[in-house]
Parts: sequence; C-alpha cells; structure tokens
Amino acid sequence: MTVVTLGVHIVDVLARPVESIPAGQDTHLLEQIRVTAAGAAAATAVDLAALGVPVASMGAVGDDELADLLVMMMERRGVDVTGIVRKPGEQTAASILPIRPDGGRPSFHVPGANLGLSTADVDRERILGARIVHLGGMDATWGLHDPAFYALLDEARAAGTIVTMDLLSNMPDLMQGVRAFLPHVDYVLPNEEQALMMSGASGAEEAAAALLAEGPSAVLVTLGGEGSLIADSGGLTRVPALEVPVVDTTGCGDAYCAGFVAGLADGLDVAGSARLGTALAARVAGGLGSDAGLTGARELRERHERREPA
Repeated sequence: MTVVTLGVHIVDVLARPVESIPAGQDTHLLEQIRVTAAGAAAATAVDLAALGVPVASMGAVGDDELADLLVMMMERRGVDVTGIVRKPGEQTAASILPIRPDGGRPSFHVPGANLGLSTADVDRERILGARIVHLGGMDATWGLHDPAFYALLDEARAAGTIVTMDLLSNMPDLMQGVRAFLPHVDYVLPNEEQALMMSGASGAEEAAAALLAEGPSAVLVTLGGEGSLIADSGGLTRVPALEVPVVDTTGCGDAYCAGFVAGLADGLDVAGSARLGTALAARVAGGLGSDAGLTGARELRERHERREPA
C-alpha cells in the first residue's frame, strides 16, 4: 500500500446557498444538498484515490447507519477501508454545513468516535509497510497522543516511511497539544490560523519557522486565497493560489494535502508537490463538498509528473 491515511473520519451533510437559518418552521429552497466522506483522513483518502494513488484509510466510526454510509462512500471511491474500526455505542462523527453564497462554511459538528481512536486500533504492520503515512486531525484524536504511537511513527520513519500531518480544528488548547507530534513527522501542513495558534507567532512566516525548529523537515502553511507558504532548510517559498470561482471551501485543505502526498509519492520536490496540492484544492473549491471537482484528477497528476502547467 503506497499511502495510509490515519485519523479523523466524518460524514458531511452540505447545503447551498444558505444566507440564514429559517425562523420557526419556515423552509428555504436551496440549489443543492450533498452527503460526503469528510475529515482530515477520510477526505484526503478519497482525493488520493481519485488521483490514482493506492490508499488505505484507518480511523474510528460508530456502530450506526452513518458509519455504514461513510464506509460505503469511501469504498466506492476506491479506498481500502479495512482499517476502519467500529466503536460499539458510539456515534459516527458528523457535520452539517450550511454553505454561504461566498463559499464560507460555518458548521454544526459532533466529534463522535474520532475521540476514541487509540493506538490499539492502529494496524502496526500496515503503518510500517506504507510508503507514506498521512496523519489527519491529530488534534481531535486524543487517544493517539501516546508515547507508544510516537514510537511507532519513529520506527516507520527509520525504515523509510514518510509521515505527513494535517490538523482539523481551530481550538487553541488542541493546537498546543498537537505540538508533541512535531518531532515525529516529516511534513506538517496547518492552515494559517492553526500555525499561529501552535507557535504563538504573529505572522505566517514567523509561525512556519518556529514550527520547523521543532522537528519536521518542512512546514507548509496554507493561506486560503493567498496560496501557501513553505518553510524548510532552504528558507521560505511561496506557492500562489489559482484563481477559480469559489463555490465551497470545504475540503480544500484535505485536497491540498492529497495533492502534496501524491507529489511526494511521484518523486516531486516539496514545492512541486505543493503545486499539485494547490491545483487539486482549486478544483475542489469549484463545487460542493470535499470530493467535488475530482473528475480528471489522474490527468492533473500526470501533468504535474511531467512538470506541465496545471
């Protein structure tokens, strides 16, 4: 298996465009409602499968109908779901996202079974056998804040596995806790708000440099419409965003991570991998949900392998 994504799995229910919540029992007619496999592990896995990267996803869901739906959606899109464990008596994590006309995405969220994912749920051999392990949402998987799990990551890295990490929330307390992972990963991909909270810095460049000093080989800070910022041993590099009409920003960060991981798997350098992530994120922003715009993703990857314009 080339890539294993490990972490947060969520069912998203999205509706657009929503300008306000109806009063009382009123009804607003909408253009679109969708259900998607989401979360920093599940959505990234779906995107990687669309790119043609062999991928397995590992995480925790409940024993409810939402779990059935989530696993089915991921499996239909080509993800190996045999590493997803079911937690009896737990609800599968889920979000309701009323998408604003400008693409903004407020949410109502139940963390559910993600909070119960632990080192005991992780398939050790699958982690050690992966070329790349992507940790998705370590801030929300408290059971993996475990010395035994850090040791497993270190063992995998010593054998040649690349470990990347993305985050889920914007909660300051969780951001501080996740810093413990930084010595045990190769690439960390926070958004600007998360990077500032983790580092205590006042700007993206200062934050990236501070996080880099804590252990990873590179820090990639996503900046929304401003693109992304790479900090590594060579200094700071900016990768511009692509100009596209934005329908919904849900899953753009996951798509950026998937493109980045696929680039690494293809032997691209950090900047080239970030450009593939940028191109895939731009496609996802043009539709509703974290799996929007994935038609033609394999061809997009092939063009980046050949270093052709997106």
